[in-house]
Amino acid sequence: MDQSACKLTLVYPIGVENRIVDLMLESKPPLGGFTTWAAEGHGHDFGEATIGERVRGRVGRGVLVAVMARHRAEALLREIEQKAALPHVAYWLEPVFSFGRMAPAPQHTNPTEAAPAQT
Repeated sequence: MDQSACKLTLVYPIGVENRIVDLMLESKPPLGGFTTWAAEGHGHDFGEATIGERVRGRVGRGVLVAVMARHRAEALLREIEQKAALPHVAYWLEPVFSFGRMAPAPQHTNPTEAAPAQT
């Protein structure tokens, strides 16, 4: 079982975003969190694009990223495929060499007190 960290990226049609997000939120064990945003896809297959998307030459897409253990990402991909085999969903996994959360800088109560020098 590969415990190394990876970043899972999903790219999907905007119309299936709620289904993708629901699957992520319902997944067991719970995920540590993920991020979504709107994007535009550029490519050659515009068979299912709206007229507006064809004119602009790009289609609306959603993007979801999450960092997790590789074995968890692979299991999650299988789960998504079994529970909601959605068309036009692309994914990829990338290695993550470091992951953490930034701690807030300490607050100084005395305004004349200098902050420590940054190196």
